[in-house]
Amino acid sequence: MKIDAPWLRDKPLSDLLAVLDRDGEEARVVGGAVRNTLLGLPHGDIDIATTALPAEVTRRAHSAGFKVVPTGFDHGTVTVVIDGRPFEVTTLREDVETFGRHATVRFGRDWKRDAERRDFTMNALSVSADGTVHDYVGGLADLRARRVRFIGDAATRIAEDYLRILRFFRFHAYYGEGHPDADGLHAAIITRAGLEQLSRERVRMELMKLMLAPHAVPALAVMAECGLLGPVLGGVPHLASFSNMAKVETACGLAPDATRRLGALGVWVTEDAERLWQRLRLSNAEHERLAVMGTAWWRASPAMGEDAARRLIYRIGPQYFTDRMLLAWTRADASAHDPTWRALAMTPERWTAPAFPLRAADFIARGVEKGPVLGAALARAEAVWIAEGFPLERKTLDEIINHTMGG
Repeated sequence: MKIDAPWLRDKPLSDLLAVLDRDGEEARVVGGAVRNTLLGLPHGDIDIATTALPAEVTRRAHSAGFKVVPTGFDHGTVTVVIDGRPFEVTTLREDVETFGRHATVRFGRDWKRDAERRDFTMNALSVSADGTVHDYVGGLADLRARRVRFIGDAATRIAEDYLRILRFFRFHAYYGEGHPDADGLHAAIITRAGLEQLSRERVRMELMKLMLAPHAVPALAVMAECGLLGPVLGGVPHLASFSNMAKVETACGLAPDATRRLGALGVWVTEDAERLWQRLRLSNAEHERLAVMGTAWWRASPAMGEDAARRLIYRIGPQYFTDRMLLAWTRADASAHDPTWRALAMTPERWTAPAFPLRAADFIARGVEKGPVLGAALARAEAVWIAEGFPLERKTLDEIINHTMGG
């Protein structure tokens, strides 16, 4: 079959294919761009496979005036950069020996063998420059059925790289429909001990992508039922809270946020944030967000009122405030369209906390000496300023200074 993919004819991709797909060598676009185009989705990154060896790819690209970066030369991959746009070009390969993600491969010229070493049938499709789609493993049928299916024996493919367990659920959450493929699910269950062999960074990367998938809720539910989600998180998953978080984000017009959704799924108290930080090697910023979400979220409700909400925004900042309010909302007895909860969570949209307007110089000018006394006076003044509703009028500020100077 052929597809009408205008991006195949667009420069600079068409120029690169013209350079590689001639003089006895063949080049095609492979993987996600083909899959997404067939599903009517944005094609995303464009990767190219070729029969040409890396040295030949480099020679041809340089001859055409393109920049070449040897990103994985020994494993057959170079990145060709044209007008600032990168394209990953990989020579056809076949596995000689597999041991996790560090397989021994040799270069080849057989498109079928190259396709058979990939993970899922929908990712093994390739397309020539003229739009001809090549399918060696039943990927087209699986795409039509919205079925994420391993190529060959599922357990064998997972043993090659145990991250494929998480990828199986992530791809199903993005592209699948109905229940996950039975063979793939069975293989994921019987090989789940292999997840412990993975680096925390790789698990984090895959899990954060899953957080944003359109059908993440049912995929996570199946993972939990099969005993796969608890070990990844190192704790009890809160699926209802995660499901509600996706709903309230939509109700508030907020973009899906992987860190916020991870908090809904895995954080009940601040100790949970610490555990996820260590278990998933989260960034310091991600850890801080989760820790603030887990701090006294149960005290948040529309009953706290506008003044209390503003004081909290001033203390922890607008993003942390929204994170915590949304988390509390997901665990409250309220719908995702509750107007009072929405008004609370979106308080930062209608009010911006001012900076504390008083400085040490204001107190020094009135005779307060530098040191602990000055610090205490500033702290008292800030507390009074917050309690009085963040006034900015000079007269009121002078009154606050006079009131707090003496302790």
